[in-house]
Amino acid sequence: MDLNPDDMTPVVNRLKRAQGQLAAVTRMIEEGKDCKAVVTQLSAVSKALDRAGFAIIASGMEQCMTSPEADLDRKELEKLFLTLA
Repeated sequence: MDLNPDDMTPVVNRLKRAQGQLAAVTRMIEEGKDCKAVVTQLSAVSKALDRAGFAIIASGMEQCMTSPEADLDRKELEKLFLTLA
């Protein structure tokens, strides 16, 4: 499965935001911030990464549905999907 860079722009943006959030979480821990705040931010990072992964898999599913010669089969897509579940 080849990812179309144009389709991946929102995914890349989401990953960049998650990277910034993760840096903020690290900073919060180093500064001894409140545990609840740290966990809340860490949860946001986790959700952002999951959504990016799901968007990539959705792109692969779309390619399989629209292109019969796509090189990614259903079992591979299912395996990818389950890695995020």
